[in-house]
Amino acid sequence: MPPIEDTGVMLDGRPRQGPFLSGPGSFTFIVHHTTLGALGGFFTQAFASDFNFDKSSREAMLAGTLIGAGLGFGASSWWQFNNWVDRPMATFGIANSVVGGMFTAGLMDLFTQDAGVLTWSAFLGAELGAWLTAGIGGGQLPLNDGLLISSGAGWGAAYAALLLAIIHFSGTPVSGKTWRDTLLLAPGIGAGALALATMRYNPTPSQIVRANIFGGGVGAVVLLLSGVVLGGFDQSTPYVLSFLGSAGAITTVSLLWEESVDRSALKMAGRSGKDRPYTNVWW
Repeated sequence: MPPIEDTGVMLDGRPRQGPFLSGPGSFTFIVHHTTLGALGGFFTQAFASDFNFDKSSREAMLAGTLIGAGLGFGASSWWQFNNWVDRPMATFGIANSVVGGMFTAGLMDLFTQDAGVLTWSAFLGAELGAWLTAGIGGGQLPLNDGLLISSGAGWGAAYAALLLAIIHFSGTPVSGKTWRDTLLLAPGIGAGALALATMRYNPTPSQIVRANIFGGGVGAVVLLLSGVVLGGFDQSTPYVLSFLGSAGAITTVSLLWEESVDRSALKMAGRSGKDRPYTNVWW
């Protein structure tokens, strides 16, 4: 990596850097919010006119796109100029925008199916997710916190889908609207739960990635194998086994995989193996 250019100007205790003299994630942060504002402005106006491309509708969509992009660019530029923006915060802000938009759209879909309302809800939720990441997570959002929250969103969606499949193939049909609302809400619930968990636990990025790989791999293999052996996926058993297998794999590698052991202590004469120093972030 080339040495960081010392501009002589500090921000949050670090030298300003990057194209906007803020941080290494400032460009991604600005592009994200500019694009998000442009898409929000376009789709809110497009759904308001039922995608009618007459002249007045095109003018409204163009105006919404330009105004949204301008507001997004201005707000994000101001924020990153006054607050340090590192790469993890800029990257996970994009993911949290998606989760926030899904959650608010699913929440509003419980009450109305109006396309305009749902579009505005998704747009505002996406903005909220991005700005909560910047405001609460901070410009120096740790990589492990961002990974943990994103993992919560992914596993929330996966386990919600498995639970719905279990219910559906157990003899209680699940409607399409229930599938849609649940799968929209579940990632936000999972992300919120693990966002609260970051206040108490501090797993390393390798622990989180390892748990995701083992959980996803075991769950997929168990689902595929049990479906083939039992003669199809139109029954609840494969989904139950996949749910339990992935949850068990995540729990096992999270709690029992050694992450930090003082190897020199193991060589001390007369020291029992049970007394070895072992650091675990869960207790």
